[in-house]
Amino acid sequence: SVLLFIWAIMEALTPRNVDEVFHDYEQRRKGLITALTSEVDRFYAECDPDKENLCLYGNHDGSWEVALPAEEVPPELPEPALGINFARDGMQKKDWLSLVAVHSDAWLMAVAFYFGAKFDKYERDRLFKLVNGLPTVYEVLSGKATKKKGGTSGGGESRKRKAEGAAGGGGGESLPPPPSFHSSEPVSKPSDGRIFAPKENIMTLQGCQVELFWPDDELWYPAAIVQVNQRGRIADVVYPDGSKEKLELDDVIPDGHLNVVKSSA
Repeated sequence: SVLLFIWAIMEALTPRNVDEVFHDYEQRRKGLITALTSEVDRFYAECDPDKENLCLYGNHDGSWEVALPAEEVPPELPEPALGINFARDGMQKKDWLSLVAVHSDAWLMAVAFYFGAKFDKYERDRLFKLVNGLPTVYEVLSGKATKKKGGTSGGGESRKRKAEGAAGGGGGESLPPPPSFHSSEPVSKPSDGRIFAPKENIMTLQGCQVELFWPDDELWYPAAIVQVNQRGRIADVVYPDGSKEKLELDDVIPDGHLNVVKSSA
């Protein structure tokens, strides 16, 4: 009866849809990043090479722990890299932390797609795009996450700054009036809608209400696509604050960074 009770609790905590699995991924990722950055001294101390094989776990509640691997075979979830403590004193600290980060990223993907194994191909595709929209643990640790370009940026300029710089601009260019915005505030996860697929006709985006993911901010910004240049694959985008942007669609669509909230039809 005790085992059945534990099983019932596990079932209740198991993520069942894409949004729940992504939330679980975010929380576990948060814990791992905390261990390797703001609480790295504690993490380093807990990885004593004189102890048995240890693993770094990111937990569902956003915490982290260094612990022995699960005893049951097969384990309840995919297990992280085993014995991370043994290499601690045989490597430069920075290199060792980077190695742990890379293994942690692999583990996060394994857990997410373990939960998503029963999803159909469209749900798996959406899950991957949500996951891929966040910097990896390694990118955060190495500082590469802050160097990613955002959309039309060239030479490191973020899309946010480019959009702000274009506010009220346009040199007298006449564009169709934008549709009303579904929201005026950015969100951490895409709203109900659909991630625009690379194989879709970009002309269907004209007049759509969308959300654009900005990697620099890790936020989805509401916007309206008022005009699309099919040959150049560039869209004229307007944001709720009135700022405008020439958006190179091939910079956002392949990465799953364009969420269609409401179509023009």
